Amino acid sequence: MRLPILAFATGVVVLQMQPELPSYGIWALAGLVLALLAKFLPRKGWQRHVGLVLALSAGFALGVSWAAWRAEIRLAEALPAAWEGRDIELVGVIASLPQEFSQGSRFEFAVEKVSTATIAVPSRIMLSWYQGKREDELYSRPQLRPGERWRLTVRLKRPHGNANPDGFDYEAWLLERGIRATGYVRPDPPQRLDDMVWHPMYAVERLRHHVRERYAAMLPAAEYPLAGVLVALAVGDQRAIEPALWTTFNRTGTTHLMSISGLHVTMVAALFGWLFNQLWRRVPAWVGRYPAQFAGVIAGLVAAVIYALLAGFAVPAQRTLYMLAVGALALLSGRQVAPSRTLSLALLVVLIVDPWAVLAAGFWLSFGAVGALLYVGSASQGANAGWRGRLRQWGVVQWAATLASLPVLLLVFQQFSLVSPLANALAIPVVSFIVTPLALLAAILPWWPLAALAHAVLSGLMLFLEWCARWPVWQGPAPPLWAALAAGIGVAVCLLPRGVPGRTLGLFLMLPALFWPVARPADREVWVTVLDVGQGLATVVRTREHTLIYDPGPLYSAESDAGQRVVVPYLRAQGINRVDVLMVTHRDSDHAGGTASVRAALAVDKLIASTGETDAEPCRAGQGWTWNGVHIEILHPHADDYGEQRKSNNLSCVLRIEAGAHRMLLTSDIEARDEGALLQRDAAKLAADVLLVPHHGSRTSSTPAFIDAVGARHVLVPVGYRNRFGHPKADVIERYDATGARLWRTDRDGALRVRMTDEALSVSAWRSDRQRYWQAHPAAD
Repeated sequence: MRLPILAFATGVVVLQMQPELPSYGIWALAGLVLALLAKFLPRKGWQRHVGLVLALSAGFALGVSWAAWRAEIRLAEALPAAWEGRDIELVGVIASLPQEFSQGSRFEFAVEKVSTATIAVPSRIMLSWYQGKREDELYSRPQLRPGERWRLTVRLKRPHGNANPDGFDYEAWLLERGIRATGYVRPDPPQRLDDMVWHPMYAVERLRHHVRERYAAMLPAAEYPLAGVLVALAVGDQRAIEPALWTTFNRTGTTHLMSISGLHVTMVAALFGWLFNQLWRRVPAWVGRYPAQFAGVIAGLVAAVIYALLAGFAVPAQRTLYMLAVGALALLSGRQVAPSRTLSLALLVVLIVDPWAVLAAGFWLSFGAVGALLYVGSASQGANAGWRGRLRQWGVVQWAATLASLPVLLLVFQQFSLVSPLANALAIPVVSFIVTPLALLAAILPWWPLAALAHAVLSGLMLFLEWCARWPVWQGPAPPLWAALAAGIGVAVCLLPRGVPGRTLGLFLMLPALFWPVARPADREVWVTVLDVGQGLATVVRTREHTLIYDPGPLYSAESDAGQRVVVPYLRAQGINRVDVLMVTHRDSDHAGGTASVRAALAVDKLIASTGETDAEPCRAGQGWTWNGVHIEILHPHADDYGEQRKSNNLSCVLRIEAGAHRMLLTSDIEARDEGALLQRDAAKLAADVLLVPHHGSRTSSTPAFIDAVGARHVLVPVGYRNRFGHPKADVIERYDATGARLWRTDRDGALRVRMTDEALSVSAWRSDRQRYWQAHPAAD
């Protein structure tokens, strides 16, 4: 049973990597035929091996068909393209815990009725309700609570996220949660129709809201900076944790403890099971009817269900809940079930309920860690008597959990904490057996001393974790998938019992993932990547030994920016931790918003900007340098331009990159007058094979004379999907089309990658290079 389940899981994983959905019917038929053949084939001699192959093939085919069928059903819920960006009146219920951000609130909305025309709106959408002035309209936001029924006028768009190499896939995240449209609430007067719609899941979300509000009242964030961690441990609201704390948790490898994990669910189940068992034993009439052990098992399972729901039913909580359910059923039936069988059954249930769970790093970390613990635990049963043995076993557990997470951390996050075993050795018992019980008790009994005690204990732990965070972190480029898989096999070999020959082979299998080399351009070659950051600009220029950032991207909100969410993760995935030049072309927030995040996360040797910052070298025409045979030159602004009263756009730094016979022109937000000045100074220098379009395709730029002087074969437009400015303008695009140039757009194509050498020039789009079935296809609009 275990091997066919693993084959089923493999089929689910393979399906999630496909650019198009296959026919689930064909795969289902193939799986059933193979399963019948495996069932009725005689189990003797060579036929037994054939039967195993047939069973594994059947499991794989059924995994593909199941995931494809579920995906087809979910993708069928789609907002008509014609209704994107138009006012739609809806009636529905706030179905999740509202998340506060600097400009308003964000929440999931369960649509019950569409009052505008007869259009199909997905049943579950994500809405933002803004506060203050936005797009020349005044928005006001009332206090929102889960379970409320509202009549709202909204504007929606189909799922769309930034598409970058090794970046977060927002569209996959929405798909997993069944959210098939996103949008915002319009200022047309909204109407609260019901204070509470009674439904089990809405009631759970309202309870989570009440707990969060109680903590806010008991522990004001200004006085208790770790209160958000307690909220996360009580109700699974990870967004309550401040970003600076996540940095500490990431560097110490304790992130898994600061949100509700499988360990916490198990602890709650064990605690309630033990308490109910003891209570049951003290009532003879109850014991005479049902054994106390059975009562304790049922009570523990019920507590686990309630806690998992309160936590938001994340993958680690699901996995543990299903494992506990299988174990509870085995105990109640009187059967003994092997731990590995329990884990495999839990895996099957998780994938049946949520075949998209495999897209989350938490899925692999969760099952990998538990599998490793069972693996080493089965090899050391009965071998650790006494306190020394138990201490040794605790060390083995920490070693196994750390080693098991290594391949996933390297593949997804390109780093792992060297101090993680030490940090977890103290953090696991403190958080699991002291902080979490106190946090839950304070949620049930909102008494300030309980919450304050939990905060005090957590504060003491944070002093230790902050010390650990100063230790180095292993960082490297993202290894290829085969290297991560080889590292996983290496982990299994390293965790073999002592005395088994060949354990050192595991270390050799892990070496490619640990020491994967940084990919670099050759001499006289340049790689330019225009990242997909929405409405803004962030570009990375690389030669063999040097890196330049041409704008660090937009500011999204007070809490996040493109530097933090896109630029830094991209560079770390490439194995880059130092930047030679950060060029901030002008002060507009859609170009300069990520500056602080980039400078905080990476070593920046030189800052060149037209923003007037005191520690920046001014951006002036005539500046230039040569890196590894690639010449880079600034063409604008002229030194005299700083003495005039100009818009920030008119001071945008224009960069010319030359690699052999090929050139690229990066123009930021220059406007028509700046294009004219460039033409007047030296029109010949504007000639380029690739052009980064001025000002996102605005009508203020891209004059016919400028377009003709550049003569680009490839035109790149950095633009946000359905942006409020309407960029790029249709008439501007027509001018470029008339030249015969190929048009590339970040909103349609994702990140754009340009490679220039002496002999060759190539441009590629990330959405085409890594197409997935849930993504918008990179075709013309």
